[in-house]
This record gives sequence, C-alpha cells and structure tokens, in this order.
Amino acid sequence: MLATPAPTRRAAAAPRARALQQWGTLTAVQAPDSVSDAPALLAAVASGDQGAFERLYDQLERPVFGTCFGVLRDPDHAAEVAQEVWVEVWRTASRFDAARGSARTWVVTLAHRRAVDRVRSVQAQRDRDQRVLDESGERPFDVVADEVEGMLEQVRVRDCLGTLTQTQHRAVVLAYYGGKTYREVAEALGAALPTVKSRIRDGLLRLKECLGVAA
Repeated sequence: MLATPAPTRRAAAAPRARALQQWGTLTAVQAPDSVSDAPALLAAVASGDQGAFERLYDQLERPVFGTCFGVLRDPDHAAEVAQEVWVEVWRTASRFDAARGSARTWVVTLAHRRAVDRVRSVQAQRDRDQRVLDESGERPFDVVADEVEGMLEQVRVRDCLGTLTQTQHRAVVLAYYGGKTYREVAEALGAALPTVKSRIRDGLLRLKECLGVAA
C-alpha cells in the first residue's frame, strides 16, 4: 500500500501558493479561531480568506489525496486531480450547506467525483482510439505474419528480417515474435500509434517481397 507521509508546512505551502496565484486577489477576512472548525473555515473561504483556505487545506489535504488515489491508483494523476479539487473548493465554497452534511464529507465528495470523472474521461479516450483502429479496415498484422510463417521456414524469415530498417525490425519483431498489439508495440517503442502501424505494415511487405510471398 502506498504510504502518503504528512506534508510539512513548507511542502504544503508550495502547491497552495501556486494555486492562489491562479485564483486572483484575495480578500483579507479573519479566519475562525478553531483549526478544527471546517464548516466555519469553508464559510471564510467563501468570503475570500486565504488564511482559512490554508488551514482547511492542512486539515483535509490527506483525505482529499487519499480519495483521489483510491480511485485512480496513480500518485501523479491523484495529485493532479487533488489540485483540481482545491481549485473547486476555492471557487464553490459558498455552495456548502452544513444542513446536508459535514464539511469534510462535502470536500471528500468533490474529490471522489473529480477522480471518477477522470477515470471515465481516460476510458472514453481509449474507447475512441480503439474504435478508430477497428474501423480503419486494415488487415491485422498478426494475420499477415501467420501467412508468412505458414508458407516459409522460420530460418528464412530471420534472414529476411536482416533486410529491414532498424525501426521496422524492432516493430516487426515485437509484433511477430512478441505477439504484441499495435498499441503495445507503440508503448514499448515510445512512438505514435500511426507511425508504428506504418513501420509494421512496411516491414511485413518487405518481408513478403524478400520471401517471395504474393501480396
């Protein structure tokens, strides 16, 4: 389980300072005396009190990050979404209604919703990419590779692999011998998906030409 050490006041001040620079000029309103009075702190934040915001951040930074991390399972994404949550807290603090729940619950609920929205957004993008790939109408590279392997001995295939460019060779080997998909090859090589598809297609066509296989 990922341990999230409590931030020092200096460490916590840096993200707050960056966020407050983005939010504009703040009104100096005296914060409540009790550091545990989150509802009163939220009310002060709604009035533009920077000190109240910092004290609220100190109280709830860990549960906010923990909620984001629990949904996203990635510390970088969790930190990014947590920052968005604090922006939202600053902008919408006036919407908090103590009659409907505690201040902690209100802030943590914002964090959970933001994290779930991020998961849905990422999944939607993956689905769109997959649909584009499925609708491209291209023959999967593994079908072409199976045709080559079925017609010729592997030793001849290896000899012809030597005629490929370095980039084609790496892409074809990962796909042909590694059994990876286009997307997995692209991730392994750190290249764009269309570029990898082109390398594999051109490499296999060159292999077929070398092996004397009809296209």
